[in-house]
Amino acid sequence: MSTAEAASAPALCARLEAALPGRVAAGVSLARLGRWRIGGPVDLVVTPDSPAAVARAVAILADSGVRWTVIGEGSNVLFDSAGHRGVILRIGPDLGGYRADPSTGEVAAEAGIWVPCFVRRTLSLGLAGCVHAIGIPGMLGGLVAMNGGSQRRGIGEQIVEVTAVDPAGRLQRFDRDACGFAYRTSVFQQNGAVIVAARFRYAPGDAGALRREAVAIMAARRRKFPNRLPNCGSVFVSDPALYATLGPPGAAIEAVGLKGTRAGGARISPLHANFIVNEGGAGSDDVLRLIALARRRVFDATGIAMRSEVLHLPPDGPLRPAHDAVPELVGQAGREGAA
Repeated sequence: MSTAEAASAPALCARLEAALPGRVAAGVSLARLGRWRIGGPVDLVVTPDSPAAVARAVAILADSGVRWTVIGEGSNVLFDSAGHRGVILRIGPDLGGYRADPSTGEVAAEAGIWVPCFVRRTLSLGLAGCVHAIGIPGMLGGLVAMNGGSQRRGIGEQIVEVTAVDPAGRLQRFDRDACGFAYRTSVFQQNGAVIVAARFRYAPGDAGALRREAVAIMAARRRKFPNRLPNCGSVFVSDPALYATLGPPGAAIEAVGLKGTRAGGARISPLHANFIVNEGGAGSDDVLRLIALARRRVFDATGIAMRSEVLHLPPDGPLRPAHDAVPELVGQAGREGAA
């Protein structure tokens, strides 16, 4: 049986439904699951509501041999317009527990809590160290996996321990050293484990001052970033070598004349060139054309190949960096020019 056949097989659906009652859906539009609002149907979506449920789901999927992919809010994923043959394991808000002890600075949270909510609750307790993440959309598990943050900070800086489900469906704990945190990366991007919870230790701070800092960060983000149209946030990873030549990715893309460039319904934002927005009816190929074009133009100007933060989920295959998806489309990009 092929992966596609296995993903839609009644037996697999029945096993998952028995293990996670009411948590399995078939034929869901991926456009509903990603912030770009792009994507065709997927065979199955499984939405666990506890770490134990994640472990049960992973054990069944591992035993089935079906292709499965973990997502959170889909804030850094470009789903293909043709959909996906396989299973999506979605770590969502039903796995969003949070508890804290302000006297020790310890915070424990599940992977499906929304990052701005996690930050606001932590700041309100007078705990300092995560305010940099206040405006980042997405779920905590995804942010931990990529050691995401802003202002060149990473959420992993204050992590004490991460709980994850290994590819065989077993719950495991990783101390900070085992997490392998570095700039925008961690061991969880390679080991196939699904993050279900994390424990942090924060320093005491002034809740009022932290709140004012958070408000200032959000105000700056509203001025700089295109929040009114569907997008996935920053498309390309910051690179120190690029900073030394043309600046951050947005400045580099603008410097090579691509700010505002359209491909179909997608556009390199005229507000911030490291964002690609869906102006209406954009497909995955439109976004990929713009990613490929920006990467090629900046490389021609600097010799630096920008790395994409965005992951593309093809119809039949695993997640991959978006710039690896269809580089041949670079020749088709920008034909509609910059507005």
